[in-house]
Parts: sequence; C-alpha cells; structure tokens
Amino acid sequence: MASTLSSSSIAVLSSRRHSSPSIHSLSLTKGQVSGCKFCGGIGFHGVKGKSQFSVLSVATEINATQQAQRIAYKESQRPVYPFSAIVGQDEMKLCLLLNVIDPKIGGVMIMGDRGTGKSTTVRSLVDLLPEIKVVAGDPYNSDPEDPEFMGIEVRERVLKGEQLEVVFSKINMVDLPLGATEDRVCGTIDIEKALTEGVKAFEPGLLAKANRGILYVDEVNLLDDHLVDVLLDSAASGWNTVEREGISIAHPARFILIGSGNPEEGELRPQLLDRFGMHAQVGTVRDAELRVKIVEERARFDKNPKEFRDSYKAEQEKLQQQITAARNFLASVQIDHELKVKISKVCAELNVDGLRGDIVTNRAAKALAGLKGINKVSAEDIATVIPNCLRHRLRKDPLESIDSGLLVIEKFYEVFT
Repeated sequence: MASTLSSSSIAVLSSRRHSSPSIHSLSLTKGQVSGCKFCGGIGFHGVKGKSQFSVLSVATEINATQQAQRIAYKESQRPVYPFSAIVGQDEMKLCLLLNVIDPKIGGVMIMGDRGTGKSTTVRSLVDLLPEIKVVAGDPYNSDPEDPEFMGIEVRERVLKGEQLEVVFSKINMVDLPLGATEDRVCGTIDIEKALTEGVKAFEPGLLAKANRGILYVDEVNLLDDHLVDVLLDSAASGWNTVEREGISIAHPARFILIGSGNPEEGELRPQLLDRFGMHAQVGTVRDAELRVKIVEERARFDKNPKEFRDSYKAEQEKLQQQITAARNFLASVQIDHELKVKISKVCAELNVDGLRGDIVTNRAAKALAGLKGINKVSAEDIATVIPNCLRHRLRKDPLESIDSGLLVIEKFYEVFT
C-alpha cells in the first residue's frame, strides 16, 4: 500500500484480513464518553507521572546551520526503503504505526515467511519517527520533564537546581545483533579506572541507547537465552542494572521492543512473547500482479535510491504529519466503560493469562482512533486491533488447527453482538 493510511483504508484493512463476516456489518450503539482514562507507564521509586520537582530547561533553537548539518548527515547515511512504498502487508504496517503513536502499547512481534519484507518494513520506520525532547549530552536520552525516563546523573543535577539544556532528537532505532555479547547490550564498567581513580567509569550499551526509543531484534526466536533474560528484566522494570566486582550502575531502559522471525526456525519462550504488545502475521503475497509491482518497485529503488525516495517524499511527509497529529491527539481519545467491560470479557472467556491483553487492547484501540482523527473509540476499532493484541497470549492447543486470530475474532463477535 503505497499511499498514506487513511481512516477508510484502515477500515478496509480489517475487513480483508479476516475470513469471518465483515466487521462493517456490526451495528452497535455508541454510549456516552466516560470520564475514565487509561494512564500507562510503570512507576518507580514512588514517583508517578510528571516530575514532582521543578525542572528548569533551556530550549535550544535549531538554527539554519544545524538544520543544514542534519540534512547533510541524513543524505550521507545508507538509503532506507520508504515506508509508504511498501506494497501490501497492511497488518504489520498498522501494528508498527500504532506503536509509534503510543509506545506504551509495548512493541510488535512480527512472524512470517522468509523474504516477505519484515526487516525492510521495520527499518523503514526510521524516517517516520517523530522528534522528542532530550537532555543535551545525556547518553540515556533522558526526558527533561519526566523523572521515570531520567538517568541518575540528570536527576541529581535537577535536585541541585541546575538548568538542563534541552534539544530535540529523533527517536532512536537500535538493532540488536544475534551475536552481541552481554557487555555490548548492557554496558561495561571500567574496573581499573574505578579502582585507581575512584570513579564509576561506565560505557553505556545498546539498552542505554534504546531508552525512549525502539529496540529491534531480527530473528528474535534465535536469540541466546542469556540475552533473552536481559531483555525480560529490562522490559519488566524499565531499568538496566550492571553489577561488576561490587560496583553497581543503573540507568533507565524503556523501549519499544520489535522482533521479527520465521516460525519454521523455532518458537519464542512464552515469557518473552508476552512482553510484545501486539503480534502480526505476515504471509507471502499470492497475487501475481501485486508480486510484479513489488519486484518493479524494488528494482527502481536498487537502481537509484535517492530518486526513488524523492518520488515518495510527499507521501512520507504526509504520513509523518498524520503520526505527529495522532500522538498529540491521543490524550483526548476516550473509550466507553461498556466497551472496556466487553474487552475484558473477551479476554476472560479466552482464558488469557494476566491483564496485559486487556491493557494493550485498550491502548491500541485508542491509538487507532487517534490515527483516524476520532476522539472516541468504536467497536470497529476494537475489532481491528484485538486479534493482534490477544492471539499470541492464548494457550497453545496442539490439537487445535484453527488460527488463533480467528478464535479471537469469533469470540469478539460473540461478546459484542
């Protein structure tokens, strides 16, 4: 789908994806907007929400020279295939967009056949990622306004009353290689410097760089168990702690976890699978005309990447504006209490373990409504996202041949109609 995802195209997406009756045939009465609003995030050290102390910041203006340097740097990087140019795979693209709009959804697990554009689609998100406020020079991308996303050093500076220089930076996307060592992922402590000079010399790792950003693991089902344990610990606490020879360093590590893999190469541990907010299944395109179009578009990109990217520049900018508007609009999106109850009833009747399924479905539905520019979640929005939020949380039955996504949508119709 080369054009920008509009509200109408998203609706078509949901109806094409499932073999059950069309979602548009649902006729439900919308209730009144309740005052309840979901508040995401995991508090720590007794601190919730925004900072309880005053954060003095100096906004740094991006002048013409800095803008020119940024453009020159961007042009020197390896060309990335435009997100808008990716044909088909609407389910995967929608899941990725919703996580960019609301990072608290918790990431995406993309499973499918080899050669279906999983890695290409994820890496194409780089151009669409919005800018965020960060403390200048901080290796952890600390948020100057939220203590939950501040490094220890930044917190100490704030408590001392220092002014923080604030700059705007694009959300990071960090690739986690399968062969990465634990030190490279978590960071290392220079023991010799610590002992001789008495300072905590810490070299941040990939988790520090991924804070407030995206951590992408290709072939995540082949990841070593000890690295899986590290990711599980960081995903659960939002912090990464490095212990070496009696020296302890901790820093915030809250990231959107995106993984991709081929189910033929093995399954994921249930604990890791549950950490992904949404699950997208990707299949090989069977339509001959569509396959030809994909091949031709890829050939154009390989021949002249810059010219190909320029041809999609307008669509990329339009989609980026749509994402930014949705992020700003998200706080005003409401979901009726009646719909929340029905979502939880679907989760309960499907025997979904824990409450992550309930939370993620609510957040994803609100993000989809925000993407459409609507301030109230509808049953259609829930029907679109609920299979992706619950299918990977169902208990596996080795004798069950039906797709788990179809089980979810059938239960949805049973509860909502």
